[in-house]
Amino acid sequence: MPTVSVDKEDLYERLGHQYTTEAFDQLCFDYGLELDEDTTEEVNEAIKRGLPTERSQLKIEIPANRYDLLCIEGIARALRIFLKKDTPPDYKLVLPSGGEERLLTVTVSPEVAQIRPYFAGAILRNIKFTQRSYASFIDLQDKLHQNLARRRTLVAIGTHDLDTLRPPFRYQAQPPKDIKFIPLNKNTANTAEELMTLYEADRHLSRYLPIIKESPVYPIIYDSCDQVLSMPPIINSEHSKITLNTRNVFIDTTATDETKLAIVINMIALIFSEYCEEPFTVEPVRVVYPNGVTTITPSISPRSTTAHKSYINACTGLNLSSSEICTLLQRMSLLARASPNSDDELLLQIPPTRPDILHECDIMEDAAIAYGFNNLPKTFPSTNTVAQPLAISKLSDLVRVEWAMAGWIEVLPLILCSHEENFEWMERVDDGTQAVKIANPKTLEFQVVRTSLVPGLLKTIRENRSHALPIRVFETSDVVFKDKSLERQARNVRHAAAVWCNKTAGFEIVHGLLNRIMQMLEIPRIPAGDKSMETGYYLLETDDPTFFPGRAATIYYRAPAVKGASTPTNIKHHSRSASASDTKIGVLGILHPSVLQNFEIGYPCSALEFTLEPFKKEINTVWTAQR
Repeated sequence: MPTVSVDKEDLYERLGHQYTTEAFDQLCFDYGLELDEDTTEEVNEAIKRGLPTERSQLKIEIPANRYDLLCIEGIARALRIFLKKDTPPDYKLVLPSGGEERLLTVTVSPEVAQIRPYFAGAILRNIKFTQRSYASFIDLQDKLHQNLARRRTLVAIGTHDLDTLRPPFRYQAQPPKDIKFIPLNKNTANTAEELMTLYEADRHLSRYLPIIKESPVYPIIYDSCDQVLSMPPIINSEHSKITLNTRNVFIDTTATDETKLAIVINMIALIFSEYCEEPFTVEPVRVVYPNGVTTITPSISPRSTTAHKSYINACTGLNLSSSEICTLLQRMSLLARASPNSDDELLLQIPPTRPDILHECDIMEDAAIAYGFNNLPKTFPSTNTVAQPLAISKLSDLVRVEWAMAGWIEVLPLILCSHEENFEWMERVDDGTQAVKIANPKTLEFQVVRTSLVPGLLKTIRENRSHALPIRVFETSDVVFKDKSLERQARNVRHAAAVWCNKTAGFEIVHGLLNRIMQMLEIPRIPAGDKSMETGYYLLETDDPTFFPGRAATIYYRAPAVKGASTPTNIKHHSRSASASDTKIGVLGILHPSVLQNFEIGYPCSALEFTLEPFKKEINTVWTAQR
């Protein structure tokens, strides 16, 4: 969840009360927030030592979808309404003198469809900034960029001193060599091509360059005198820079996502409209698209929706009337009233600052928050159940305990890995029928879902090469295979694996580890070539490129015969091949030097891996008959 730092004294002044840390922590909890830190003690300590320090801060964690709480203005307003000290504000669009014909107009050119096709704007008239409100204004833009706007890829915000510009404006897209202006906080003009090179070394702006760098045209905003306002999503112009003395602010937003665009322009304009001479008023902007469509932005009309008293009461265990629920919802900034046509229906107006309200369950949650989660009645469920572990989980725990008591260390590598680690580095061939591949991996390290636990164990050893030898690690977890017979096209298989790393290979160590777990599962070892035993496990030498030649074995398991089925003959067959009824469950051996070299491990290793699936039916469960 995002963490917002706010000035402690400023927030308490806005709330009209001086809270103790414990009392404010409780207030945050009641509203669904979390007080992460109060820096008062650190600030006081720094003052005692004579060190420079800032004012005391409160660091508050907010829900990721509450964009209206990303700044002190939004938090203070929401808490004041929650505490019944204010009513939800009535946001208004105010036309300029002269009416709609005098609206500031932005004309969008056809070329922007190649890169950032959507535009929205707003004007805050007669605004008065202080140093702290100005800093909060800039900080909110940055938080929206990082959060909702996905680092400016979906939406970019620009703010300008309107008094330095000449409307109407043009939103165009031009080749970078044709764009030239003085960027923010610079003294000389540069072309867009030069700016791309200049900002490669900038720690803040360099992360945004790839958004448009490879495009043949860059977005650019001009006024009627060809003065550049902004080159979104990279940098604004120095000419229209806002300061503490700015009185009229023009906000431009460009986007690739029209829904996110509407949310962002509403957040930045409406939250800071409280500083306008007439609070909570915004002057709209006319946007003319190439196809002739004209829109007025921002659109701040409340969204109408309905909820039901019976649903809210059923979810919360309460028995509230419609008027009581409406009162609770008003504390959460939602305007509600009882429907004249139905005693059960509630009519709501969702303010433009609450895009997080998507469904009736969100309304129910807000009613529960306003009532107080700790005040909800505690009742026993109508049905009682007793939990029990899955058979495979119980079996996995048995393996974990036994191997841990044997002195091995359990590790938890990532389930996703690279294609190379899963196949090439293990000297295995991908036939395309086993591994589930990620369609759009963000990095090369997460390309496939692992089909073996051993690569993760080897990576763990690689990252702990400085650890004293021997290194003995294990894991019991799932691997995934393709399975076209299932609806989801894949299946999870529980595996157990262990790797021993020392100055000597230690084949006998992993062999003993296998024998120990089979002993705990009461599965006997079948002597070589003995086909008379009804159940058990045995090893056969195998040729596996992952392992050193002649130092690898396949693990076979012979399941007990099903009742009523024909039983095997009691005659012993001394053969070195597996019986057709026996199942291959795993492999163990000394890893091949090329595998160790791929994982940058300089000592010999032995590995063991086998599936636990055939044994889970041997575990007795609470509610089923013994097997």
